[in-house]
Amino acid sequence: MTDCVSSTSVNIPETGKPRVVIIGGGFGGLAAINNLRGKGFQVVVFDKQNYNTFHPLLYQVATAGLQPDAIASPLRKEMWEAEDFHYRMLEVTRIDAQSMQIVTPVGTVFFDYLIIATGSKTNYFGNSGMEKYALPLKTIPDALNVRSQLIQTLEQASLTVDKEEQKKLLTIVIIGGGPTGVEMAGAIAELRKHVLTKDFPTLNMADMNIYLLEGGECLLPAMSPTAGVVAGNDLLSMGVKVLTNAKAQHYDGKTLILSNGETIDSSTVIWSAGVKGNMPEGMPAACVEKGKLVVNEYCMVRGFTNIFAIGDIASFKTSKYPAGLPGVAQPAMQMGAYLGMAIQQIHGGLRPKVFKYLDKGAMATIGRKKAVAEFPVGLKLKGRMAWLMWLLIHISYLVGFRNKLVVLANWCWSFLTYEKGNRLIIRPFVQKTAEIDQHSRRCLHSTSLDIHGL
Repeated sequence: MTDCVSSTSVNIPETGKPRVVIIGGGFGGLAAINNLRGKGFQVVVFDKQNYNTFHPLLYQVATAGLQPDAIASPLRKEMWEAEDFHYRMLEVTRIDAQSMQIVTPVGTVFFDYLIIATGSKTNYFGNSGMEKYALPLKTIPDALNVRSQLIQTLEQASLTVDKEEQKKLLTIVIIGGGPTGVEMAGAIAELRKHVLTKDFPTLNMADMNIYLLEGGECLLPAMSPTAGVVAGNDLLSMGVKVLTNAKAQHYDGKTLILSNGETIDSSTVIWSAGVKGNMPEGMPAACVEKGKLVVNEYCMVRGFTNIFAIGDIASFKTSKYPAGLPGVAQPAMQMGAYLGMAIQQIHGGLRPKVFKYLDKGAMATIGRKKAVAEFPVGLKLKGRMAWLMWLLIHISYLVGFRNKLVVLANWCWSFLTYEKGNRLIIRPFVQKTAEIDQHSRRCLHSTSLDIHGL
């Protein structure tokens, strides 16, 4: 119990209640927060960001469809009217499992129960060139960087009369044929067709090449081959160049080299090819396997009865999922909700029921009235019906009524007018190898650009 333990450096009040510390305010952490209300615990949440992000819609922020606040919700708002719940905007630097405390840059906090919900981070699979120069799409700042880069390269292209240079600037490469890559490619294709032709009438949008690269044989590898074929055909019909069995070997910020020797000149390469567990420091090596924390049927980390891991950081293996549960939102949400009940039972000396994952299916949208959806009952949808299902499900899972309303309004307006109103370079993005000429600098940073003098 933590009644005689002081955490004054982090300013957590002393308590006679058992203390549950949650590291991470993502899907899993938020589900745990909501299901620990009224259970007699002091709950302390740590996250270096003060908001929860709805990751499935990051690509829409990146392609000017939504503003960041439409897919984010303040973590503190989730604790309104919740007794003895505390949030601290701090990164946990280390977990001392034996002494039951977590270490932050400003002090330590003791715990009775610990939920590790640190999620995942971008996995470049050891490709240093990609890690240095490609654009990830894992956080809201990442999405804003992609948005700025897309619009900046178009502005740059409009300033040059060199057709070869224009072609390079107008070439966009997305690496990774999973849902994020497919949705990103489709969104950029629709942006090109309906918006960019009007924004940049002097540019020939036929010169704007959009590549989607997948290292395997088919897109959407987590779904059926049929879904991958449907997605590929839809993207091809939208003018996206889809390359399968295409692995990125090297990128220097200007030229992408594939494993077959083919090269693509592009200053905008977006990496969506994989993630890995965001492993906190300090956990014993015996409970770590392939960058994740091994958990049992109660979501307990191997070797511990009061430390739990959920979501992308947890390796929860079953006969159906011998490699672990899929890296999507549902496992994290279900595990977080489960622990809200299980920790109360464990603290009361009871053995909770084992956690059972309910597979609710998978889906991906390709574009307007184009999507694929598959459900465990054998139902497979494509086209308009799958697209409507995708819209409804994603709106239903957004946090907060305001966000649901804002996203719905944006989508309705976009559907009726083909307009995406967030094509703003609020924060210019400068690539590490970008060679921005004088005209481009003036375009991006000057408020008194005389276009007649160019």
